[in-house]
Amino acid sequence: MELKISSLAERPDMVDQVLDMADSWPEFVVNNPVGNAHYPRIAAELPQYVQFAQDEHGEVVAHAHSVPFALAVDGRGELPGRGWDEVLVWAFSDLRHGVRPDTVSAISIVVAPHAQGLGLSGRMLAAMRDNASALGFREVVAPVRPSAKHLEPRTPMEEYARRLRPDGLPHDPWLRVHARAGATLHSVAPASMTVAAPLEDWRRWTGLPFDTAGDIEVPGALVPVRCEPEHRYAVYVEPNVWMRHAL
Repeated sequence: MELKISSLAERPDMVDQVLDMADSWPEFVVNNPVGNAHYPRIAAELPQYVQFAQDEHGEVVAHAHSVPFALAVDGRGELPGRGWDEVLVWAFSDLRHGVRPDTVSAISIVVAPHAQGLGLSGRMLAAMRDNASALGFREVVAPVRPSAKHLEPRTPMEEYARRLRPDGLPHDPWLRVHARAGATLHSVAPASMTVAAPLEDWRRWTGLPFDTAGDIEVPGALVPVRCEPEHRYAVYVEPNVWMRHAL
């Protein structure tokens, strides 16, 4: 597929088409409160960190969001166990307080459903890396959501993430794309994204009854969702995998 890759800083007129592009996220994932508060701000306040791809007809078929943040400052220094949620909070806190960033974190790479399976995710990862390098950064980090982990929700993430194929590359397809791009596995972020909501919301998002106490396997979830009918809520705590890309 022939692609034209641009940033929203270069093409601010494309913001609606980028943000309105169809995706395949499970509904509960897009109801993460930290994401709802900060994700739309990337396009608005950090447009140079949003790359998007158009096909030969001008249709947006993929986009990549990242954020700059300061890692080598007091109180940080290590990639956070709260992964995706924490790095979004750090990035916009740094932006608000004028803290100089030293690292770029991937936030999402999304491919339109009809264009999946064509290698676009790897091309958008390369565009994100190139953009960070052009902006003077030496490292991109990524709290990766392994693409096949939902097929094994009860396998510990630490075990799953370190599973290798005979050729030495990761078993998981999305981790493998990062590894092929030169990334190394750093650690598991055990509480990378948290979604806590009343049972009515979970029933609406999933179509499941959510009437039994304990761990509920939900389609698209990387780990089971903890259901507490007595208290009328359920909590999903998603682990991700920190991958580090030296530039």
